[in-house]
Amino acid sequence: MNKPKIAFICVHNSCRSQIAEALGKHLAADVFESYSAGTETKPQINQDAVRLMKQFYGIDMEQNQRSKLLEEIPQVDIVVTMGCNVQCPFLPCKHREDWGLDDPSGKDDAVFTETISLIQNKILDMKERIQKYEL
Repeated sequence: MNKPKIAFICVHNSCRSQIAEALGKHLAADVFESYSAGTETKPQINQDAVRLMKQFYGIDMEQNQRSKLLEEIPQVDIVVTMGCNVQCPFLPCKHREDWGLDDPSGKDDAVFTETISLIQNKILDMKERIQKYEL
């Protein structure tokens, strides 16, 4: 069986969706493929996210990731929107869900840490649901 492809998307593809892509690859690569994208890009991934992901997981998001547009990723099976608070980008898929996460950009490390923890929990839940064929 081919592993499902999941796209984590938000408008700028610079923070939450990048964290989700990194954690998906780190925690669930055996179950699904992780991608992230947006309708706009930023010149670099949020530096607080980069710093904290290195600190907590040893993941250097800038090594293998960059801000990408929707058309730069392959066709996916599952779309997860981060909680855009505006019109979320649309991507065709078999399953779609919104995680409703506030953007921690510009906030302190405690807010980033909480967001990273929430994303980790949601990645692990997604992994479990896919393994049980509940999606």
